[in-house]
Parts: sequence; C-alpha cells; structure tokens
Amino acid sequence: MSKLIIVESPTKAKTISKFLGDDFKIESSYGHIRDLPKSKLGIDIENNFEPKYVIPTKARKRVNELKKEAEKSEEVILATDEDREGEAISWHLVQALNLENARTKRIVFHEITEKAIKEALKNPREIDLNLVDAQQARRILDRFVGYELSPFLWKKVFKGLSAGRVQSVAVRLIVDREREIEAFKPEEYWSIEAELSKGRSFAIAKDRPLLLLAKLIKKDEKLLDKFEIKDQKSADKIIKDLQDADYIVEKIEKKETKRNPNAPFTTSTLQQEANNKLRFSAKQTMMFAQQLYENGHITYMRTDSVNLSEDSLKSAREVIAKKFGKEFSLASPRRFKTKSKGAQEAHEAIRPTDPSKTPESIKNSLDSKQFKLYDLIWRRFIACQMKEAIFDSTTVDILGHSVSNGHRVSSVYTFRANGQVLKFEGWLKVYNSIINENELPELKEKESLKLIKITPNQHFTEPPPRYTEALLVKTLEEYGIGRPSTYAPTISTIQARNYIAKNEHRKFYPTETGIMVNDLLVEHFPQIVDVGFTAKMEEDFDEIAEGKKKWVPIIKEFYGPFHKILEEKYESVEKQNTDEETDEICDKCGKPMIIKYGRFGKFMACSGFPECKNTKNIKKEPQTIGMKCPKCEGGEVVIKRTKRGRIFYGCSHYPECNYASWQNPLQKKD
Repeated sequence: MSKLIIVESPTKAKTISKFLGDDFKIESSYGHIRDLPKSKLGIDIENNFEPKYVIPTKARKRVNELKKEAEKSEEVILATDEDREGEAISWHLVQALNLENARTKRIVFHEITEKAIKEALKNPREIDLNLVDAQQARRILDRFVGYELSPFLWKKVFKGLSAGRVQSVAVRLIVDREREIEAFKPEEYWSIEAELSKGRSFAIAKDRPLLLLAKLIKKDEKLLDKFEIKDQKSADKIIKDLQDADYIVEKIEKKETKRNPNAPFTTSTLQQEANNKLRFSAKQTMMFAQQLYENGHITYMRTDSVNLSEDSLKSAREVIAKKFGKEFSLASPRRFKTKSKGAQEAHEAIRPTDPSKTPESIKNSLDSKQFKLYDLIWRRFIACQMKEAIFDSTTVDILGHSVSNGHRVSSVYTFRANGQVLKFEGWLKVYNSIINENELPELKEKESLKLIKITPNQHFTEPPPRYTEALLVKTLEEYGIGRPSTYAPTISTIQARNYIAKNEHRKFYPTETGIMVNDLLVEHFPQIVDVGFTAKMEEDFDEIAEGKKKWVPIIKEFYGPFHKILEEKYESVEKQNTDEETDEICDKCGKPMIIKYGRFGKFMACSGFPECKNTKNIKKEPQTIGMKCPKCEGGEVVIKRTKRGRIFYGCSHYPECNYASWQNPLQKKD
C-alpha cells in the first residue's frame, strides 16, 4: 500500500511528486473542500456559535475521489500550507474524509524542495487546533458582518450593497483621505538658492565642477524654518540684501557614509515593491508568487517574518563571492528583526529556494510576469547579504555678508551645499535604488566665491497623497488591520464592489457609492469601521492562534452588542432617498426618468417602475487634461478607457479625429 499526500493545488502536487518515489501518491484538494453555506448564515448562535459547514457542490466529486484514495492508503499525510488557512484545510479534510488519527499525519514546510519535503516527512506533527480556531473565529466574525449588515444596507440604501469587516475599514481610510484633500488649504512659502562659482583661477582639476548650488538655511545664526519666508515681499528683501554680498566658505565637513540594504521581502513589502517597481496589483503579485512557490522557485509567500535560514545565508555568500567578487560578500551574515505589528506566521522571509538559480538561468521556464517577480525577489535577497554602499559625503556652509553703500551690514546669511559621490557600490550593484549623486567643486575654508545668480522659489504645501496600492498595504500593516493573507483580497474586493476606483495616476479615490456606504456605517456602526477596534480583533485572533484565548467568548463579546445595535437601527434609520429628478421623459411609457444609484454607480430609470422597467446609462463627461488635440487642433485631449479598462488619451472629436496615445501627451519627452 502506498502513502497518500494531500496538498491544495495540482501544481504543488506535481512539484512534490518529482522528489518522492512510487511509495507515495500525491493528490490535490483544489483548495477548501468545506465552507459555510452560501444560502444562509450557517452558524448556530444558540449553541456556542457552532459553524454548520457544508461541502460545496463543486467539491463533492473531489471529496469522494479523495475518500477512495484514503481508504486504500497505508497512511494519509496532510501537506497543506503552513499558516492558519492551510491548517484549517487540513482539519476540514480530516472531518470530510473521516480520517483516522492513527494513520493520519500533518507535515509542514516553508519551501517546496526535495530537502524540505523529505525533512518534513521525518518530522510529522498533529494538526494545530489553535490555528484552526483562529481561522474559524475570523471566518465566523466576517460572516456575521457580511450576512447581517449587508441586508441592512439593501433595505436602507439600495440592493446589491455589501459590508465587510476589514474591507469597510479600508474604504474608510480612502474616504477620509479624500476629504482631507478636499478640505486642504495650501500654505505659501519660499526658498532661496544661490548659484556660486569658485572662479577660473581655482580650476585645478578638469574633471571637477566649478559651480555649486547652495540653499539658504540661516539668517544671523538663526535656522530658518520651512515657513520663515512667507511671501515674495520677504524673499525680495533677502535677495536685495544678497545681490552684492561677499560669499566666503565658512566650513567644510567631509565624511564617509554607509547605506544598508533593506530586509528581505515579507508579504507586505513584496506587494509594495512590486506595485512601485513593476506596477503589479497586490492580487497579481500574490498570484505570480503562488505560482513561483508551487513550482519550487521561492519560499512560502504569506509571511511577516524577515528570518533567513542558515543554509540560505551560506548559499547567498557563495553566490555573491562567485558572481560579484569577494569584496562584495559579508564576513558574517546580516540578520534582520521582524517589526510588523502583531507579527505571526513568522517562519522565514520570501526568498529564492536556491540562490544559485539566477533569474537569467531559469528565465525560459517562467512567463514574463513570473520572471519579473522572481528577479525582484532574488535581487532583494542577494542584496540583503551584500556589503553596504559607501558614499563620500561633503557639506559646505557658505556665509553671505550683505553689503550696503560699500560697507558690510549686520545681517549674515548662511547657505549650505550638500554633495554625495558613490565610492563603493556594495548591494547597489544588484538592487536598483534611487541614488542622488552630486559632486561639489574642490573648496577650501575661507575661500571667496563669486555669485552667479540668486533665485527665489515659490512653494505651496501639498495635500496628503491619495493611496496607491503600495501605500494602502503599508498603512493596513502599520495599523495592524488584516494579516499577510488578507491585503490582496481586501483591496480586490472593495474595487469589485465599486466602492473605490483608480485614477489615471494609479491612485485610489472613493466612488459615490463608497462614500454613501461609508458615511452610513460611520454614523450608525462606528465600531465596525473603527481602525483601533479592527486592529484589536486581529490581536484577539493572534492570541487564539497562540492558545492564549478561546474563540467562543471573543465571538460572543462581539455578536451580542452588534446584533442588538443592528436591530435598533432597523427601526430608527430611515431609508436613504438617493433618487434625483430629471427633465427626461421615458421613451417607453412617457413618465419622468429619475437618476438612481446601483451597485455600479448612477443610472437612469423610469419612475413608473415596476410597471415600466426602462433604464439607461448616464453619459459621463470625459475628463480633459487641459490640452488641445495635437492632430486636429480643434478638439480637446480627453482621458478614455479601453474595454479592458486600460487608460489612453484621445481626441474629443472622435471619430472625426482618430488621435490616440497610450502616454499622457503633457508628459511626453521631446
């Protein structure tokens, strides 16, 4: 009799089968094989919130096949992922397949390699029921919010709406940020820069610059804060003082500075960096990472740990010495500490399973998106074990003595110039990062400089930025909202529900529907959309996973007050009147048309509903970019979208003019 190993995906099963002989049969469960029913709540509130799991129709055939395989196997080995979700899948398999404890084992591994699989088989363990309970608690709590609060929104706003525990908080962050931007009042301030020359007589080295740009930082030894120069009048007064000033080098400070690499990737930092560098959404990043993991290329991609195994550190050192030279490798490994709030599932950072497999060496076995992500992961890991980048940094302070009628007056202005030149690449040789190099001319203290020009610069304070996917993931992590496995589905869900959307700069803004739902929840269910409360629930789940708390009391503590408030709100909250009158007449029955809200925003409908079901889409005014069409010069360039949602720029006089561009013509380079 052979031994049966059950994993979640067929790709994972195929990879594991490469490492094991005929004594093992590897099968896939194709994800979860049990869940709460879709048609009803599925939780016995009167019986300690016991969940009533069912086997979905699509999973029944697979469950029967696995049962037959399990019955004829000597041993059943559950090898699902090493996190709460994976632990829960293994537990559900035990229940659904009626597996006997005596011949059932649970194994875990952080990477799908021959060594890791064989090591796991030598060290089986029992299913961790604390992890299962933590997953169940989250699932049940989310079910209560979704199944009890969503019908309330249908009744009080309109059908098709839904609420989610973590999702609603994410929407609130975006709505609150939008209101901060709308309420923002810019504040004026000025800065002053001097362009100075050391003079031809001092031009010793031909490869060194003769000019330097210095910024005003002090007046009479007093540091000027950001808003010290409030307006043009104040700036002009200073410039008048400085036009005929003497400029002398007061102080030169030279030092060597080092820049350390970032830690290897966690789920959150991978999603942020892939969004910034590759323009991948969090959902795309996790999909490609899952594929790389299941094919044995990277370690498990749902983690908030920055730990690295001793084997990987040793291998990294060998790769660095061989590929880049011994001068780039460390004498001893660099180790990192996990900083994320409420870190759990802390096993190891995301890294290549075999650092010697460079991106180029496996490029032919990957598609273009997988390759880009693997390349990013490999470079980040290798970089974190390379020596620091070293810069020669120079700070020069220059005094400007103002002159009046040929005599120096009391005011003394201090300008500062900063220079930085890369001396040793270190980890920057493998991982691209922004470097601002600025070489200053060779100067001496007490040296006189010549003023070329002095420039006042007007500035205005900027509103807080809208969230990109990267910034939203970072914020969710900082607040302790959700966990590594939840960031991507949370962001994906609130976009699919049309609560938020992206503008042409890939930044989120709330839709009218999102604002309406958020405001209702904030007013009537403030706890549900409270950042602190949601983070506290995550901490409770963590303590359940660690065996410090039981899940039933936590659910009971939440559900009692929540259900009571919900019942009260059904009575006290009036239905929101979102209809808007129009002058348009229904072309089918002659009654007035009205503007209504739906799941996907506004639409026009006949006021005679339900007798007349006529509806129309509302034409949205195209957004212009403030530029005439470069082709016909008559129309305006407007922002458009393809059927797949990709943004492009076209002429407002289409189809008479067919001008189109993928790139914003205002940003096109000559």
